[in-house]
Amino acid sequence: MATTILADSACDLSEHYYNEYNIEMIPLTVHLDDKEYRDSIDIHPKTIYDAMREGHGPKTSQASAKQFKEIFTSYAEAKKPLLYIAFSSELSGTYQAAKMVEQEIKEAYPDAQLHIVDSKCASLGYGLVVLAAAKMTQQQLTFDEIAEQTSKNAAKMEHIFTVDNLEYLYRGGRVSKTAAFVGGLLNIKPLLHVADGKLVPLEKIRGSKKVLKRMIDVMDKRGENLENQVIGISHGDDLPRAKELSKMIQDRFGVKEENIVIEMVGSVIGAHSGPGTLALFFYNQ
Repeated sequence: MATTILADSACDLSEHYYNEYNIEMIPLTVHLDDKEYRDSIDIHPKTIYDAMREGHGPKTSQASAKQFKEIFTSYAEAKKPLLYIAFSSELSGTYQAAKMVEQEIKEAYPDAQLHIVDSKCASLGYGLVVLAAAKMTQQQLTFDEIAEQTSKNAAKMEHIFTVDNLEYLYRGGRVSKTAAFVGGLLNIKPLLHVADGKLVPLEKIRGSKKVLKRMIDVMDKRGENLENQVIGISHGDDLPRAKELSKMIQDRFGVKEENIVIEMVGSVIGAHSGPGTLALFFYNQ
C-alpha cells in the first residue's frame, strides 16, 4: 500500500502541493489579538505581516497531541503506512508531541507502519524535503526506503536567510537585545543559517543590497549540482526581492525558472521572522 506523507504547516507549501501529491497536513496555531487561527487554514500570512507592521505581536503554538492521536490512530486502524516529517525539534515542541503519541499508537497497534522524521528543517527547506518524499511515494518506493532517503535529504538541506528587522527574532528569543538594537541602528542585515535544526548567525552585512549577492556566494560555496535540483525561496511578503534572488540564481548557476519554487513564509514562522524575511534553500555537498 502506498505510503502517505504527513507534514505540518511550518513547511510553507501551498495548498496545491498537498492536493497534487496527496500530502496530509497538520496545522500549527497562530494567536493574534486574543484569537486563535489554524495556520494556512484560517489565516493568510499577509494578515500576520500587516498586523506586525502595525505593531501587533502574534504568538504561535505547536500542534497538539490530540491532533496527532486522531491522525495516527486512523492510519493504524486502516493499516495504512504513514510517514510524518516534522518541523525542526529545535524550533518547536511539535516533534516531541508526535513522538509521545507514536509510542502510544505502537503499543495499541504493534503492526502499525508509522515513522517520524525530525527534519531539523524549517519553512520551504522543510517543504522541499516533504515534496521529495511525496514524489518518492509516487515512484512506489518502499516505506523504509522513503524514510531512509528522507532523513538523508533533510540532513543535506541548506537554509540561508536574512531578516529585515532583528526585533522580531529578539522577541522570539533568537538574538540578544543588544544585537537587535545595534543591527537596527547601523542598518546591519544578519545572514543566518540552520545548523542541526537551530538558527545560527552566519555574518553581519551592512545594507540590504549586499545581502542578496552574499547569499548567492554562500550558495556557490555550499551547493552541489545546483542546476539539477529544485531550489526554494521563501519571503516575508516581499515577492519582488524573492524574484530578484531567483533571477540571480538563474543567471549565476543556469538553474531553470521552473526549478525554483517561490512561496511566502507562512504565518507561524513569519510571526517570529517578520516582514521582509528572505530565505534560500538548496541541497548542500
